[in-house]
Amino acid sequence: MFLLLPFDSLFVNLLGISITVLFTLLLVFIIVPAIFGVSFGIRKVYMKTLLKIFQWATLRIERGAKEKNHPLYKPYVNGIIAKEPTSLEEEIKEIRRSGSGKALDTPEFELSDIFYFCRKGIETIMDDEVTKRFSAEELESWNLLSRTNYNFQYISLRLTVLWGLGVLIRYCFLLPLRIALAFTGISLLVTGTTVVGYLPNGRCKEFLSKHVHLMCYRICVRALTAIITYHDRENRPRNGGICVANHTSPIDVIILASDGYYAMVGQVHGGLMGVIQRAMVKACPHVWFERSEVKDRHLVAKRLTEHVQDKSKLPILIFPEGTCINNTSVMMFKKGSFEIGATVYPVAIKYDPQFGDAFWNSSKYGMVTYLLRMMTSWAIVCSVWYLPPMTRQPEEDAVQFANRVKSAIARQGGLVDLLWDGGLKREKVKDTFKEEQQKLYSKMIVGNHEDRSRS
Repeated sequence: MFLLLPFDSLFVNLLGISITVLFTLLLVFIIVPAIFGVSFGIRKVYMKTLLKIFQWATLRIERGAKEKNHPLYKPYVNGIIAKEPTSLEEEIKEIRRSGSGKALDTPEFELSDIFYFCRKGIETIMDDEVTKRFSAEELESWNLLSRTNYNFQYISLRLTVLWGLGVLIRYCFLLPLRIALAFTGISLLVTGTTVVGYLPNGRCKEFLSKHVHLMCYRICVRALTAIITYHDRENRPRNGGICVANHTSPIDVIILASDGYYAMVGQVHGGLMGVIQRAMVKACPHVWFERSEVKDRHLVAKRLTEHVQDKSKLPILIFPEGTCINNTSVMMFKKGSFEIGATVYPVAIKYDPQFGDAFWNSSKYGMVTYLLRMMTSWAIVCSVWYLPPMTRQPEEDAVQFANRVKSAIARQGGLVDLLWDGGLKREKVKDTFKEEQQKLYSKMIVGNHEDRSRS
């Protein structure tokens, strides 16, 4: 028993040295650069290395699939049905002409009209442009994370060994490192904002609060091995305005806040999130709402209006879609943020899914599972574009202004611009959508009847 003591002591010493070296490396290469907002370029070298590995794996898969006559890619495109931008009246006219040879205004109703609605229903089921925005997009190549290609089959021993090595690296090295960085960033955020909160209001408090927030968010960004490219920084949001962006993931907040200083808007939470919120609001005028207040639309608008009218306060960061979309499109913006009358600073965020899918499918994964998937991916790579500020025109209502901002974001980010409400992720289609089609058809029939009665 006593003979084992030297070995135990040696093990403890080695463990202590290993932990000391690890935290020294974290401090020198990650935490200190995050504090000063600099980078040694290690992440970019890491990304280039991964790209070369992915390219080799893709070529090996393609060659193996060709040798075994296996279909390599699942046929998938954004629109599987060719649709012409025609109106209900024009399409029904075409159906009537091809079926009976009669013009549209000959009968009030024809049985062939039913075929239009049947075809539209089948097209919607086959090519539902809403539902597919809430599932991860399939990649054309394997990124050694999962079977992102549905038709992928076993190809070679080398690929399997490479995948196993990747699992070890991601779970045994990257995951503990990232958890340590996330814990460091969150701890510093809570501690730093709490201390700054006791200082008297003034330039010193504002300066310290800004740099504490930026430092902690940058550490959290490094906890995800996020590689972010910011474009047109001269258009970054300014005080007294509202920053609106498309929404893919909860980490959108970290992505933007690591490059700018924002006032957050959200509901008051409990647990760890509540601790963070209470600490942050001491150092910075964030806008938190109680659960009962969120439902009061007028109260929310009043609080936001009061905030933006004070030009000394930080720009508010808002995601008007209200839910996460899979980064292939932008869905309807809620009009509340655009009724206030403040200057809007649009921001487009586009993620590269080949290193790790940032989309949060909240219907499928809880927050803990989602964060685990993020921290065990290779990296989070994205581009951020700051668009020129936009203001509401005199002839525009809030909905038109929201749609104009949404179109600008979609165009810059290379995303599909959709009019559908993201709330359809959890809700059924409103009856008003069905009634619109009924009104169009009835107006067409009744209108023709009225025209004939006048003649």
